[in-house]
Amino acid sequence: MTANLVNLTVETFRSEVIESTAPVLVDFWAPWCGPCRVINPLVTEIAQDYAGVLKVAKVNVDDAPAIASQYKITAIPTLLVFHNGEVIERLPGLIAKGKLIERLQGLGLAPATLV
Repeated sequence: MTANLVNLTVETFRSEVIESTAPVLVDFWAPWCGPCRVINPLVTEIAQDYAGVLKVAKVNVDDAPAIASQYKITAIPTLLVFHNGEVIERLPGLIAKGKLIERLQGLGLAPATLV
């Protein structure tokens, strides 16, 4: 796992996401979810490419159902982008790399290599 990618728990969600001064992309997933396994390499790549610009985190919905419920996660994978503790983007289902980058750029976030 890359240094910019953290696994969240109920105990760490607040400090890592809600109290973060940096934007945070959170991947809601489960180990039994096929599409979640498909999107995992993309999430890892985004964590590497956006290091220093965007924090990337993962929430296993089986281990943290309260967090999934709080953010109304009804399908996985779902990516949420948080900024200043608020959800500013919701991306349910599989998403292509180009589309994800386009959505992140629409939020003013560019890969660290372009900054």
